[in-house]
Amino acid sequence: MAVYREAIPGPALEAPSPSPEAHTSAQGLDSGAGHLSFYRKLCYGIGGVPNQVASSAIAFYLQLFLLDVAQIPAAQVSLVLFGGKVSGAAADPLAGFLINRSRRTGSGRLMPWVLGCTPFIALAYFFLWFLPPFTTLRGLWYTTLYCLFQALATFVQVPYTALTMLLTPNPKERDSATAYRMTLEMAGTLMGATIHGLIVSGAHGSHRCKEDMLPGEVAVSPNATRLYFIAAAVVALTYPVCSTLLYLGVKERSDPSTPASGQGLGFLAGLGLTVRHRPYLKLVVSFLFISAAVQVEQSYLVLFCTHASQLQDHVQGMVLTILVSAVLSTPMWEWVLQRFGKRMSALGICAMVPFAILLAAVPIVPVAYVVAFVSGLSIAVSLLLPWSMLPDVVDDFQLQHQHGPGLETIFYSSYVFFTKLSGAGALGISTLSLDFAGYESGACKQSEQVVVTLKVLIGAVPTSMILTGLCILMVGHTPKEPRQANSRSLGRRTSYTLA
Repeated sequence: MAVYREAIPGPALEAPSPSPEAHTSAQGLDSGAGHLSFYRKLCYGIGGVPNQVASSAIAFYLQLFLLDVAQIPAAQVSLVLFGGKVSGAAADPLAGFLINRSRRTGSGRLMPWVLGCTPFIALAYFFLWFLPPFTTLRGLWYTTLYCLFQALATFVQVPYTALTMLLTPNPKERDSATAYRMTLEMAGTLMGATIHGLIVSGAHGSHRCKEDMLPGEVAVSPNATRLYFIAAAVVALTYPVCSTLLYLGVKERSDPSTPASGQGLGFLAGLGLTVRHRPYLKLVVSFLFISAAVQVEQSYLVLFCTHASQLQDHVQGMVLTILVSAVLSTPMWEWVLQRFGKRMSALGICAMVPFAILLAAVPIVPVAYVVAFVSGLSIAVSLLLPWSMLPDVVDDFQLQHQHGPGLETIFYSSYVFFTKLSGAGALGISTLSLDFAGYESGACKQSEQVVVTLKVLIGAVPTSMILTGLCILMVGHTPKEPRQANSRSLGRRTSYTLA
């Protein structure tokens, strides 16, 4: 689930700036309060749905598709996953750099990037689930398409998430808009897993092995490729639909106190400043571990249920339980953030630790659904918390420095870069461990070494990563929400655009 923003030099105006009332009215804000209307928040949240729909389907089902449908060796699957994640990570600073140098248009500076990439990412996602007629180069086919998809997803997500601070200077309204975005993204995650899972459910299940009495590989179901093809088409359609709603409902906000021709720092100079800001470093490092843990848990849950337990007929139910729990608990976590503070809310991530170990030790149906429910609660706060804390870190930095506009995009793009890179490493190493354990692509029954490896991957590995990340996050100073006076000061000093 990234964020960025900017705008570009334009001609300086000698005329007085528009009145605050006129300006805020044009942006859907209540005069003087920085209040965002429900309509603006809703349309902003809808813009993040497609990437989450696609990411959800990929997180839960791509690895299973590559191993058991495309029947690619586990070592090649690790390269596909690692290459895609690295591609997405490398695209983050590149996106920040290019957006930093782009010029503002009539639709703004960020929106053209979202709209321009939408048709290409829809096509890339569609063909990611296509089974090519050749077999020897399938690994290269999926690596190329997954790298392309991840890069395009970044070029959509970077300008979209950058709108967080362009919507309003009010930190509480930013948190509210973030909660709308996260809630709708959770809904998109639920929709992606539900739609994709229901469509492709006929390609997997216990019947697949019961019908085959011979050891070794199982032939791909004649309907499997067709089912994945249909699921891919349905998910791909969400990109043009939601991007259109985002364009119609959200307008980019510019700061009238900063001349349009004002120049901010260059991208590389700004990056050097941001990575030396200690609160930012602590936030990034802590969520490197936490986000990687969540990605590992999601990626290997379906494989664990299919090959290391007798839960293959409950995969769809468990995935839905996780996502429904996450979606419904997001508003609750937003209230907890406001009531008890963001640091205390981070302890909610710990809830999944004992339950993940319990599932690995006792993989029975009642335990599985309890674990799925609690995991959804923890995943919700782990996704909401960093995007709620990042604006506070940016404000803390801007209150301490006088470096001009545009650095918020660099904060967000570098954060996503590091978290994607950590996820790439975690998934790549984990999939290689399956290969070393002797995982056989398309096999009906896996060896005991593979079963043990899968138990470790959904139990011990995410547990250790979550505890490490939380220890880093809870130590030392964490920036608080800026007071309203400081917020107004930031509004006068920062244009929230990139020069």
